[in-house]
Amino acid sequence: MNKIEEFNAYREKMNDKILGSENLVLKRLFNLDSNTYADGALTSQVKEMLGLVASMVLRCDDCVKYHLGKCHEAGVTTEQMFEIFAVANIVGGTIVIPHTRRAVEYWEELIR
Repeated sequence: MNKIEEFNAYREKMNDKILGSENLVLKRLFNLDSNTYADGALTSQVKEMLGLVASMVLRCDDCVKYHLGKCHEAGVTTEQMFEIFAVANIVGGTIVIPHTRRAVEYWEELIR
């Protein structure tokens, strides 16, 4: 199993457990998250790019992987991706550089 399959399998397994708890607040939160990234005045692609920048600045590697995958599905190019990384590093500062390294590695797996 490669990194992408491993990440997605773990995420799906744990999301199933969380949603299986029948906790209404958690279900609503997950639903709100899904609806936030749907097309609206901004396209879902743009929203995923914004989510990626925010995740990098907040230094959440799981969130970064998730949004990298969604950006890839939405057709974001490698050239666009490096501009996203540049914005994240300007906004978040040099502490984002290690997350950028891991993001580049994961992106390379996605585009293979």
